[in-house]
Amino acid sequence: MIAKEAVRRLDPDKVVDSALALADVEGPASVTLRRLATQHSVTPMALYRHFKDKDDLLAALGDRLLADVVLPEPTGARWDEQLTEVLTAFVTALRAHPKLADLTLTRILVSEAGLAMSERIMELLTEGGFSIDDAAEVGRQSVCSLISLVTTDPITREVTDPVAREDSLRMKRAALAGLSPRKYPLITAAADTLICPTSTDRYYALGIELVVAGICGVLTKEQ
Repeated sequence: MIAKEAVRRLDPDKVVDSALALADVEGPASVTLRRLATQHSVTPMALYRHFKDKDDLLAALGDRLLADVVLPEPTGARWDEQLTEVLTAFVTALRAHPKLADLTLTRILVSEAGLAMSERIMELLTEGGFSIDDAAEVGRQSVCSLISLVTTDPITREVTDPVAREDSLRMKRAALAGLSPRKYPLITAAADTLICPTSTDRYYALGIELVVAGICGVLTKEQ
């Protein structure tokens, strides 16, 4: 009777919450249906009523990240300025869960939130002057670039423990600083910044700026 009650009360959204919290700390490889079943005091079979397998659960995590994208309302601003706002909203959602950012890649054209974002991006790109096909290609590559921007964040790639992270960063800085300044004057001078961004917000703002500037450059070249 208790097991049946637990199954009836099991909320798949809460399971996704638990999986998200676990993956944020230990990465998506740590997420298993058995482990989550233990956390929710149910049998693994109870989870299979909501998720076919682990891949299905990871897909739900990708959908959750995309659902967290708060798309800005259309305005009278230039298309590239509005595009910057849309891409910033996407990156903001990914930054909250950097270890899971790449889970969104296969869900963008499947989930409702991903489709809404894609449609908006293509609207702005076609407004700027791209053909529909070019807008699709440019939009896809831009989104992929921003996912990579998040997953390759130098801080995100470090260990979670702050003491161990600082030790790791210190060793990397020392390695670059120890290079010959005569042979690598610029690298040794910028050792700190190369290892760790001076500002995380600036790191992401610059990444988005580069993507949008590249899009505008491609458009200018084709016109």
